[in-house]
Amino acid sequence: MTQIEKYKPFIESLPPGSLSKEQLFVKQLLLHEEQDMSIYYVPYEYVNTSAKVMIIGITPGFTQMEVAIRSAREDLVNGVSYDLIDQRAKKLASFAGSMRKNLIDMLDQIGLPAALGIKSSELLFYELRDLLHTTSAIRYPVFIKGKNYTGHSPVILKSKTLYHYAESIFLPELLAVKDALVIPLGKSVSDVVKHFADKGWIDKERCLFEMPHPSGANGHRKSQFEQNKAQMQQQVITWFS
Repeated sequence: MTQIEKYKPFIESLPPGSLSKEQLFVKQLLLHEEQDMSIYYVPYEYVNTSAKVMIIGITPGFTQMEVAIRSAREDLVNGVSYDLIDQRAKKLASFAGSMRKNLIDMLDQIGLPAALGIKSSELLFYELRDLLHTTSAIRYPVFIKGKNYTGHSPVILKSKTLYHYAESIFLPELLAVKDALVIPLGKSVSDVVKHFADKGWIDKERCLFEMPHPSGANGHRKSQFEQNKAQMQQQVITWFS
């Protein structure tokens, strides 16, 4: 269920074109603040319950936040229905930038297109978006001292605030998208999903726990991926068979 109507006056007031941190790190979008941590609203509340693949990041970064808010602004100005605004923003912004290219390459290498009967994983982000649900362990953008939260300081499972967001928002998403192969990206997200699995809330068999985070800042990405690629290829075959 979208909250876009609540934020409509402010988002519509933003100028056209690219948006800066000074324009978006404002009280009108602030959801929570404590010590060095700030959490902001972004129109990411669409859940594709019929998806066959669910890809989970840590939290939207500023790049994703800016693209999503800009998309929502344009849609509000153009009279797009509220029900579609979150869906359209998420399609544009999810893993936007170099991360998406890295992610598509890894998904292709573990055999996801063949398992789904499609030409390339890239299609999941465009023409075949109905097969994909993208989300984050923390749905809304988290920043530490104004910088993108990387999942480590604080650790989600050790932060009362972040864990509350994960259990109250992310877990229901996992349960709602019940037929999807679950792909958490990186250790911090995998740890959250494993925690839910250990509680008996979700099935471990549907989860690829070894997929590295596709960020270019992850210097161990390629070696981690090669180390676990064969195992993930087999998991993909097993799940979709």
